[in-house]
Amino acid sequence: MTTAEKARVDPRIGGFVPALEGMRGLAAVGVLLTHVAFQTGSTGTPVVGPLLGRLDLAVAVFFALSGFLLWRPHAAAARGSRPRPSVRTYLVHRAARILPAYWLVVVVVLALLPGAGGGVRVWIANLTLVQVFVPLTLTQGMTQMWSLSVEVAFYLLLPFIGVAMAGLRGPRARLRTPVLVGVSALSLGWTFLPISTADGVNIENWLPGYLAWFAAGMVVAEAAADLALRESRSDSDLPAVPLVVRIASRRRLLTGIAAVAFAASSTPIAGAQDLTTPSAWQFAVKVALGAVVAFCLVAPLAVGTGVRTRWLSGPFALVIGRWSYGIFIWHLAVLAVVFPVLGVSPFGGQFLLVAGATVVLTLPVAAASYALVEEPVRVALRRREARRADRIRANEGSAASATAPTDASAAS
Repeated sequence: MTTAEKARVDPRIGGFVPALEGMRGLAAVGVLLTHVAFQTGSTGTPVVGPLLGRLDLAVAVFFALSGFLLWRPHAAAARGSRPRPSVRTYLVHRAARILPAYWLVVVVVLALLPGAGGGVRVWIANLTLVQVFVPLTLTQGMTQMWSLSVEVAFYLLLPFIGVAMAGLRGPRARLRTPVLVGVSALSLGWTFLPISTADGVNIENWLPGYLAWFAAGMVVAEAAADLALRESRSDSDLPAVPLVVRIASRRRLLTGIAAVAFAASSTPIAGAQDLTTPSAWQFAVKVALGAVVAFCLVAPLAVGTGVRTRWLSGPFALVIGRWSYGIFIWHLAVLAVVFPVLGVSPFGGQFLLVAGATVVLTLPVAAASYALVEEPVRVALRRREARRADRIRANEGSAASATAPTDASAAS
């Protein structure tokens, strides 16, 4: 088996990583709980409230997971472990993964949820995922979709980042991590820029402010690709093991750092946990701490060797991870229904009751979304690509037969 073949089968640079699926499920539950805490007014509870409110850093974990999983092919290609990814295939897969279930949520919420409906502008902005750029289109039952809008913007930008860093290959691949860290550091100054927007539009909901969260996962992808390549080679002329690789297996240390960063983010240095717009420096601190949390949680699972992930890779965690997208896109619509069903007023407390009811009702909705929309679309796309691959092979075989010399022509 060649070096490239060995690296290609390594799950760290391609394929399914069970523990990351479990982590995605935890992040989805974290987003649900932080929204319940806010809408029940529980973020004001001493000690526990600020921690519940800052579970919105679960979005940082989402972004880092996307950064890792989608950047893996680029990191591996820079080390010769696999070919550069097809932009067309990548975009088709992203659209199939995100849009069908999301469009269903938009139609259901805008058509059926009282208080969520709006005019043509609200419909178009939400269907096209540009609501963070259009004033007053983040509507009830779907306010969490600002982060999905940011994520889709990252999806569109990623191929351009890949092209921009394509020259950092082979021995120069070691420079890719410093570049990503440098860009992340610069992006922390996004909200310091004097950018004016229309009322109802906040630049804190735009992609540049969150590049550090995606880059946290991209750095992990670079480390994973480097480690996979090292383990596939027997020569000793490789440079020193990068720092990211060395610390990734120290899960207890990284978990402790994540806990400290998370606790710090729940204090006023990262801004108030309400609708008040934080100052530029508070926003920068929150993003920086979120990047630290995300990196510390993702790196051991994606790169660490000998790291035990029994629970995150277990059946229950994998099921929640499989439903995580449905949990994310449906939970606020479910929460809007839970309040009147329970007879609880928004911001009136009852966190445990409302959270329990929201979880109990969201899980079957998310399961149905996965079984009836997400999985059928994935299977259909896989079958379509298999048929396309068969046609390409058949055409290549026909072309080869047509150009092959006959016995007579070969004899002459």
